[in-house]
Amino acid sequence: MSRADVEIAGSGLAELTCAWLLAARGHRVRLRARPDEGRRTLLLGASTHALLRSLWGISEPAELDLGTHALTHRRARWGATTAAPRRAQPAVVVDGARLAARLRDRLAAHHPDIVAEEPGGGRPPRWTVTAASHPDDHWTAGRRRLLAGEAALAPGQDDTTARLDCTDLAWLHLTPLGDGNALLQAMIPGPAAHPENLLGRLLAACDLAPRLLCAPTAAVSLSAAPRLHRVPATAPTADTPGRLLVGAGAIRYDPLSGTGTAQALRTAVLATAVIHAEATGTSPQALCAHYAARLRTAFRAHLDTCARLYPQAFPSPAWHHEIDACR
Repeated sequence: MSRADVEIAGSGLAELTCAWLLAARGHRVRLRARPDEGRRTLLLGASTHALLRSLWGISEPAELDLGTHALTHRRARWGATTAAPRRAQPAVVVDGARLAARLRDRLAAHHPDIVAEEPGGGRPPRWTVTAASHPDDHWTAGRRRLLAGEAALAPGQDDTTARLDCTDLAWLHLTPLGDGNALLQAMIPGPAAHPENLLGRLLAACDLAPRLLCAPTAAVSLSAAPRLHRVPATAPTADTPGRLLVGAGAIRYDPLSGTGTAQALRTAVLATAVIHAEATGTSPQALCAHYAARLRTAFRAHLDTCARLYPQAFPSPAWHHEIDACR
């Protein structure tokens, strides 16, 4: 087997995981990290957390010293149903930026030659792996937005249970953060001119309002419709490196699925397999076609799930465009 020279252009979970897996297989990898984007809250379900630990060879969560907050249960009311039963659903709340920093430290400790500016000691890379892509290069299934802001929990509230509730216009999710605050998110069917005002009105219209001392005083509006890159894999040529997009740069799920981070990690596994197989003699064109086909299949299955779930909760015309975009 020949060793591939690979540049990892970025430092998100998918990019770092790809670097870790490639280095473990003996490939020459160099990491070109992006600047830290600040705190970002991730909710990792038990299966996603287990997948992350398995890929990185982490036997005990304490090895990463993340200061996670454990959730044990979830209550969900979807659509017109009135009950929101409390079900066991273990998860951990982590700061995504801190997690990425700890993984990069682990990468540097196990492969000290990996964190450098130039791939392959100055040689041009055979492949570039990145999650960075332009929005215009994606198929996007809709225009929905996720509003998000933090607020203090009301006294005496259970901080081990996540909650999902619905209004006529949006679903809302409340995630306790373990420090007396909670992250409130709301999915709406289109842009919002004043995110914090709309988030406050949606909160007041649902059963989550008593859980917080007040509505978030600041909120952001994030693009959240499912999307798939049109060309997530490009084979190398004599003059240019191949390119593999991973993470949200390749495929993004609706946050309702709760599996976006797991899917990002799976793209890292698949990208690693492409590079390793090409180094053993498999056609890079065939591998890139397979990579794209796997992502298309996953994306179609995800859209089918969205098209099944959203009409159950949102029969109003405001959501017709979003539901049709998933069909």
